[in-house]
Amino acid sequence: MRQAQGTLSFDTAGQGLTEVTGDVARWVAGQGVGTGMLTVYIRHTSASLVIQENADPDVMRDLETFFKNLVREDPGLYRHKTEGPDDMPAHIKSAMTQTSLNIPVTDGQMALGTWQGIYLFEHRARPHKRQLTLHLVGD
Repeated sequence: MRQAQGTLSFDTAGQGLTEVTGDVARWVAGQGVGTGMLTVYIRHTSASLVIQENADPDVMRDLETFFKNLVREDPGLYRHKTEGPDDMPAHIKSAMTQTSLNIPVTDGQMALGTWQGIYLFEHRARPHKRQLTLHLVGD
């Protein structure tokens, strides 16, 4: 049984989804593990991770619109607004999604479905540098 751990950094452009599948796939391929389990963890409380369709960009736009409508950026609704009107809404969106993903690895590749991609979901209005910690266990 082998283990590997690494960190990938991404610059976001502000609120929205950034596909990171290719970067994660390249890291996995470089670890020499044929069969195993990959954990992808985001080290932030105002961004999250999702596995979602990567074939039609309308899916991403619809998700972004849905979350924007679901969690309003109205400063009158929240006590916590230390970093601006998008601060608490970003924490709520992060709590509603995921901070880690587990993805099986088969034949040295992530066993994602045909239309699945890994996305970093930035919930803050301004650009941020985000880090993902990757942990791979397998043979």
